[in-house]
Amino acid sequence: MVKTPVIQFGTSRFLQAHADLFLSEGDPARAITVVQTSGDAARSRRLAALAAPEGYPVRIRGLADGRAVDETRIVTSVKRCLSAAADWPEVVRVFVEEAEFVLSNTGDAGYQPRPEDGERAYHPAMSYPAKLYHLLATRHAAGARPPVMMPMELVVDNGKVLKEAVLAVATAQESSPDLLSYIEKDVVWACSLVDRIVSEPIEPAGAVAEPYALWAIQKDAGVVAPSMHPAIELVGDLKDIERLKLHILNLGHTVLVAIWHRQGGKGDPIVREFITRPEVLEELTAIYREEVLPVFASLAQREAAERYMAVTLERFANPYLDHRLADIAQNHPQKVERRIGAFIKLAHEAGEEGQQGRLGEIVASVAG
Repeated sequence: MVKTPVIQFGTSRFLQAHADLFLSEGDPARAITVVQTSGDAARSRRLAALAAPEGYPVRIRGLADGRAVDETRIVTSVKRCLSAAADWPEVVRVFVEEAEFVLSNTGDAGYQPRPEDGERAYHPAMSYPAKLYHLLATRHAAGARPPVMMPMELVVDNGKVLKEAVLAVATAQESSPDLLSYIEKDVVWACSLVDRIVSEPIEPAGAVAEPYALWAIQKDAGVVAPSMHPAIELVGDLKDIERLKLHILNLGHTVLVAIWHRQGGKGDPIVREFITRPEVLEELTAIYREEVLPVFASLAQREAAERYMAVTLERFANPYLDHRLADIAQNHPQKVERRIGAFIKLAHEAGEEGQQGRLGEIVASVAG
């Protein structure tokens, strides 16, 4: 069996069309062991297909630099698939003997503590941080080199959050000072931001995804990219990218929902069709140009924001993606506050307050 310097917790179609694809194409190409954390026996067919010698397909469909893209790439990075429930001894062996990088995308609930976390011995129902604690404790006892942890969950400062969650388990387990120091100071905890719309699965393994993709990893002591690839970037500060995504891409989605609601909220519009309405595209573009970009200019991000806005409008127009406004509209008031209300506060801090008239009206429309 090929040695795998990457161990990945999670089997989602996002990972299949994101990190697994990049590490298949990257320099150097990396071999991956994938670990299923859910214990869902129904996914056994997917596990087998992920590690098939011939690889699995990722179909890239959408717009890139103004041209239509529809191509299929074959992912061959996954060499072994294991179940955390059924194959734990082998998971431990790979983690201790082979892994240099540890990837994860365990979903919103992956970091949440569970009752089983307090048990002394490993239990399959433990949270991901608790599983990770047991793996790191075994690796430390074996004298193995500390790994680079690369969580990919959509959590701000995900590396720091995961580190604190693992340390909380370690403290509750009354770990030795040496093990606590190993987890806190020796293990490398990288923060990252990932972005790619993966619209549908291909059975039994594979996915359909848009051309745009980003895996931004924040520079820090000991942090290195697992491979060189156009979608993988080492950046000085993730907050600049987080701000672009939240206040251009996400804000734009919420603006479209607000326009739809104002027009009566009728039908079941798809983003790409909705923005072909002249009055909709005109209003969205005006908000970007007159209310959003000046704030980014004050933050010395004007050029980056201009580029990101152009890419965002291209992503919205993806002819192959059925992105429904009704889905985006879920939890609309909370999204307005986080994406638009917070932006207006940012504008005030940047000295650009008073220019966000249309955005202010959207915030007022959900107030109270």
